[in-house]
Amino acid sequence: MNEDKAKADLVRYLQTAREALVWKLDGLSEYDVRRPLTPTGTNLLGLVKHVASVELGYFGDTFGRPSGEPLPWFEDDAEPNADMWATPDESREDIVGLYRRSWKHAETVFAELPLDAVGRVPWWPAERSEVTLHQILVHMIAETDRHAGHADIVRELVDGSAGLREGNDNLGGDPSGWEEHRNRLEEAAKAAKEAKTADPGLPA
Repeated sequence: MNEDKAKADLVRYLQTAREALVWKLDGLSEYDVRRPLTPTGTNLLGLVKHVASVELGYFGDTFGRPSGEPLPWFEDDAEPNADMWATPDESREDIVGLYRRSWKHAETVFAELPLDAVGRVPWWPAERSEVTLHQILVHMIAETDRHAGHADIVRELVDGSAGLREGNDNLGGDPSGWEEHRNRLEEAAKAAKEAKTADPGLPA
């Protein structure tokens, strides 16, 4: 496979994950895109803010191409996890706009650097801080897909919406049957628990 094809494949997978993450905000109120749905505060707009911010770092600073975007939540005096939630002063448009600008910034890096271009991740341990563009593309695909998965669950908890991306939910089955399906799984889980209680020798 030649380099252009390999790079195009990686960028395509990254863009698919990016768009899936942003899509999870569609149709929700300001409250619902921000409200925490897990004990650690995971929320939809915070996920977008975080991924936008780290992408600017990985495709910018790592390769000596800082974006110039101010990221006060990464300053030394910022509170922990400030990149994982949106303040009342940070609009949805601000954060999604930042994310889309990070895509544009990355486009110039992809266009101008080969996959074997060497960079350095300043916040990684010194012994593994030297990286290639290929490695960072793979890293950001994994990072973005991981958080898109978080967004899948959070969005389902907000309003029951689920799916891979617009026009393709990738779920299969009849949506009217999900409650019955969930109840069946609950019964299976209870039966497994009872079986384990009855026979402690079974695997946990």
